Amino acid sequence: MLNFSVTFIITIINITILFFILRKVLFKPVTKVMADRAKRVQDSLEQAEKDKSEAKQLLERYEARLKNADAQADEIIRLARETANAEAERIIAAGKSAAETMQANARRQIEAEHEAALAQFKAEAALLVIAASSRLLGRDLQTDDNRRYANMLMDELSLQYSPRAVRKGNV
Repeated sequence: MLNFSVTFIITIINITILFFILRKVLFKPVTKVMADRAKRVQDSLEQAEKDKSEAKQLLERYEARLKNADAQADEIIRLARETANAEAERIIAAGKSAAETMQANARRQIEAEHEAALAQFKAEAALLVIAASSRLLGRDLQTDDNRRYANMLMDELSLQYSPRAVRKGNV
């Protein structure tokens, strides 16, 4: 059978008392420190996860802003090109219009100068015809009828030998 001595029982009692004392003094504070540490680690992990999710959201927002900025830049460039093209077309159209106006004015001026030169030529030719006829006939032909006949003759000759008649082959 088992033989228990007093020292064995005292040792058991001592161990039990020591266990309760250590439990009260050492195990509870150590367990509390370990629980606090585990809680801090858990809180840190949760905060890190929260920070990570916020950083991800910020990144998504910045990427969206960047895409929006790219789209806006593309739109600004497109509008600038359209404006530049429209301005270029307007300037070209204005230049063409100015050139056409200058050409029309030049044609009118040339036509007016041509008509003036032709009128002067007719008047001088009429005077020459009258002078030549006067010399041939030996008398003075200064009446208005003679001038009118000379002018009619010059008009008929100018119509017959005009550039239009020459182009049509009437000469």
